[in-house]
Amino acid sequence: MSQFALHSTRCAICHTEGNAAEVYPANFDLSDFNPEIFSARRMPDRIHYRMVKCKSCGLVRSDPVADSATLGELYRQSTFDYGTEVANLRRTYGRYLGRLDALGGRKGSLLEIGCGNGFFLEEAQVRGYADVRGVEPGSEAIAKAAPGVRERIVCDMMRPGLFAEASFDVVCLFQVFDHLPDPAGVLAETHRVLKPGGLVLILNHNINALSARLLGERSPIIDLEHTYLYSPTTLARLAGDQAFTMLETGTVLNDYTLHYLTRLVPFPGFLKLPLLALLRRTPVGRLHVSVPLGNLYLIARA
Repeated sequence: MSQFALHSTRCAICHTEGNAAEVYPANFDLSDFNPEIFSARRMPDRIHYRMVKCKSCGLVRSDPVADSATLGELYRQSTFDYGTEVANLRRTYGRYLGRLDALGGRKGSLLEIGCGNGFFLEEAQVRGYADVRGVEPGSEAIAKAAPGVRERIVCDMMRPGLFAEASFDVVCLFQVFDHLPDPAGVLAETHRVLKPGGLVLILNHNINALSARLLGERSPIIDLEHTYLYSPTTLARLAGDQAFTMLETGTVLNDYTLHYLTRLVPFPGFLKLPLLALLRRTPVGRLHVSVPLGNLYLIARA
């Protein structure tokens, strides 16, 4: 990006600006603000903003961050290059959508915020949802959507007025919430577009997970794309502040190929790149594993 501004952030829960302790200093360069870096599921590169932790509530955030207009343009231009992992993501996300059945979820209308190429919308259709919709800023991702869902995706960021009040029975956000510069605002809008008694399903990184605590700054979740990072406590508190009633939260079991899992491990490049090349060429790299790898989910009722 030729021109953009960094601005200070405030705690999304406490609404304070200065009441935070530095966790990690910034290590990015201005040239890092490009569509490739802001594309989903790239190779972890350990680039991040200055990270701080609120002294009152423990919410971790980036501070300062790029302005919202810059972020929106970067996501609009981002590339869609994780097609080989779609089947695994679909299994993972479908597993947690299935949990809504026991919690009184209605299979009428479903919205996914940040839906990529719509693979999860297809999964929701298979599971019996009558009307599926998506909102996605990346034009390349939408272009790669299947014809049956492409016309049901709006190319935009989730914002007030995009959908009518009380339009959906279920709203889902998968690995999106960490990226939002205004999480409370998006949750408030999510509540508005949900029908009374509708459910929200959120799945994102867990800053308190064992992997995040062991790896520290080397964890792939410490990333330039992430404006906030949540624990089960801070995510539940933020949802409660927006009038949601908590129903369930827990640890996510992720489905990965061995090749993709290796991408996430912080091996030195001289070891990782040849190993990835080998796994890409052999059936071993396509083996599936299911592991609890540092993500959490939350289900709440409007």
